[in-house]
Amino acid sequence: MHRCSAVPVIVMLVSSALAGDNAVRASYRADLASAIDTHVQNHLPNWNDYFVDLHRSPELSLNEKETSRKTAERLEKAGYKVTRGIGGYGVVGLLENGPGPTILIRGDMDALPIVEETGLPYASKVTAGTPDGKTVGIMHACGHDMHQTCLVGTAETLMQLKDRWSGTLLIVAQPAEEIGMGALMMIKAGIFEKFPKPDFAIALHTTGLIPAGSLSFTSGWALANVDSVDITIFGRGGHGSRPHETIDPIVTAAQVITALQTVVSRRRDPIEPGVVTVGSIHAGSKHNIIPDEAKLQITVRSYAEANRKLLLDSIRDITTHTCRAMGCVKDPEIVIREEEFTPATYNDPELTAAAVEVLKQVVGPERISPIDPQMGGEDFGRFPKTAGCPGFIFWLGGARMDVYEASKRPDGPRLAPAHSSKFNLDPQPTITTGVRGLTSLALSLLGPPGKSGD
Repeated sequence: MHRCSAVPVIVMLVSSALAGDNAVRASYRADLASAIDTHVQNHLPNWNDYFVDLHRSPELSLNEKETSRKTAERLEKAGYKVTRGIGGYGVVGLLENGPGPTILIRGDMDALPIVEETGLPYASKVTAGTPDGKTVGIMHACGHDMHQTCLVGTAETLMQLKDRWSGTLLIVAQPAEEIGMGALMMIKAGIFEKFPKPDFAIALHTTGLIPAGSLSFTSGWALANVDSVDITIFGRGGHGSRPHETIDPIVTAAQVITALQTVVSRRRDPIEPGVVTVGSIHAGSKHNIIPDEAKLQITVRSYAEANRKLLLDSIRDITTHTCRAMGCVKDPEIVIREEEFTPATYNDPELTAAAVEVLKQVVGPERISPIDPQMGGEDFGRFPKTAGCPGFIFWLGGARMDVYEASKRPDGPRLAPAHSSKFNLDPQPTITTGVRGLTSLALSLLGPPGKSGD
């Protein structure tokens, strides 16, 4: 049980660089733990309703009109100065509360083109048309509904406690994370020119692979650079019975795919993480027709910029020279889709160390654990990188405890990962932990009260 003393109890938590002047100092506000818990419990039913509403009404990337409206209205009602339309449907809630650090807290909004199969009573039934005339289901299969709920809950809690801290808050509801564009859109729209530049940027991301009420984290590289590469190979088509009269782009593509496997195994330093995956190959229309073209789609993952360049340069080199060796009618077209590039997310080690100590106070040391870096992508990293400040994103567990325990059995159910049609979260304990964690972390980085000249 938390007990609140008559005077502020501030537990100073300093990262491992204790002797350095630039060490990140996070002050766990033990004096506010009880107030945070009370506020969370009092508002949990309302936040749960908000989560259910968002889950039922997902919106795809670049189409987050209603989601952004709902979050903006919640922030305005709480007392924030809200600006809409920062990079598409991006929303910024500003609270200037005296001198002190500026903290950016970010939550993403968009959903995925997936037909939901969770069986939940509030499962999404939303569909949308595609440019080619098809209809797709839409689902919050990556937890962005929970991210928005925790963002709103944290913003409301911090506003409630504003006489107990000093500094500035930037509450950022970001669009288009799933296509790697949202953070860049908000940056290009002038978020760091129109609003105070942050001293720290923090965020969370849900996972269905650890129980609700648990947290995990990574120090240093946490999530990868994500590049998408489109390749068109130009052959010369003809009849399948007379291959000698053709230049077969399918056979050439097969040679390219095989050769690309050497990029990671033979060109890259073995201690540098890297992935080159050919996820799509399209060519031809009938059994006995050799086509003129073959198209490949590739995802490339890396951390360090030098390694990213090596992987992309190697793909260009191997593809071009393989096509030449196979006698293709011209060099392949190789397009690196820069508009979809997602930069690697780096958790500042000093901020991470200090933040983890705060979060241990929130959930208990037995419920937070380190995990390996992930090769998935997340564009949150653009915010601290562009602002020139430390950043930290942590993982918020959401699996129901009974399902998690059952999954340990050899014949137990498989936990649903992000982007699965069965992805679902245990709402109330996940909201509780997310809001308590983000609020406590923000308060640990903000200034103490009494610095505003009152």
